[in-house]
Amino acid sequence: MRQIRTVLLSGIVLGLAQSALAQGDMAAEAKAHNITVAYSEDGRYFTEDDIPTYNVAEDGTVDWQTYSGFRRYHSECHVCHGPDGEGSSYAPALKNSAVNMDYYDFVDVVVNGREHVSASETSVMPAFGTNRNVMCYLNDIYVYLKARGTDAVPRGRPAKKEGKSDAIREEENACMG
Repeated sequence: MRQIRTVLLSGIVLGLAQSALAQGDMAAEAKAHNITVAYSEDGRYFTEDDIPTYNVAEDGTVDWQTYSGFRRYHSECHVCHGPDGEGSSYAPALKNSAVNMDYYDFVDVVVNGREHVSASETSVMPAFGTNRNVMCYLNDIYVYLKARGTDAVPRGRPAKKEGKSDAIREEENACMG
């Protein structure tokens, strides 16, 4: 009887472990799907779902949006969220949010802000929907944080970058006024 219980428990544990591994594989696939470049257009890179993503060449050259995102993040976001998207005692690591959060949820939080109140803490993310220094570069910031969240880009200013395309320059000028 003891042998039967041991065999049954072993089978259950093995089944749970395989299920957990399969879920881990699915999560990894979902993350890869959220990151993998499917196409590029005018110096911007996108997933197959048309979500902005980064592109880092073998020599470490980053796309313009990743480089611009580094600059914009450090001018607007790092005061609360820490350098390089690492987080701080005041606000969470955004490098993780860009990978784990749906793109549209990320945009919604930045545009409209968010407030979490619990018995032990209150955290507030202000709305940046009217701040052109954020909104005109929101995809850049998102792409940079996604690259940081997957460790595709190390901490610090990217050493090499692609040139800024005319289309990106025109869009930036139109947005900034």
